[in-house]
Amino acid sequence: MTARTHFNRFDILPFIQTEFIETQGRFSPDGRWVAYASNESGPYQIYVQSFPLSGGKWQVSTMGGAQPQWRRDGRELFYLAPDRKLMTVEVNGTESTFVAGIPKPLFEAHVNTIFPGIGGASYYSAAGDGQRFLVNTLAGDPTPSPLTVVMNWTAGLKR
Repeated sequence: MTARTHFNRFDILPFIQTEFIETQGRFSPDGRWVAYASNESGPYQIYVQSFPLSGGKWQVSTMGGAQPQWRRDGRELFYLAPDRKLMTVEVNGTESTFVAGIPKPLFEAHVNTIFPGIGGASYYSAAGDGQRFLVNTLAGDPTPSPLTVVMNWTAGLKR
């Protein structure tokens, strides 16, 4: 009897291929957009590009960023800024265009760095409602802080 091995065949093609580093890509919940970090403008910034590629690309962060994550409904994008603040940006996309609001800080995330490495794991995770977060904080931080769960943070924005 001969053993046979069957492999599924996948066509693997680069989504974006430039001389810069594009990393930490995340699909939007509807699969139409990809958020990623890139150093094409110097410091890493968060960009969103349509999927499949149609030529549209939008910079979301203004002062640098990494580790983008989408809210479950795709109407908000989170990322870590270089000053280790977790940022939020309201977003809206149609078939041909993408609109991002002004980035706003939510809270400071006590992480070692915002860049865990090319394709590395994120230091935070957003709950599906985008109002609760788990943050992997520094071990041995000289000023340790308790785990903080931020709930109903949008109520503070209306003041």
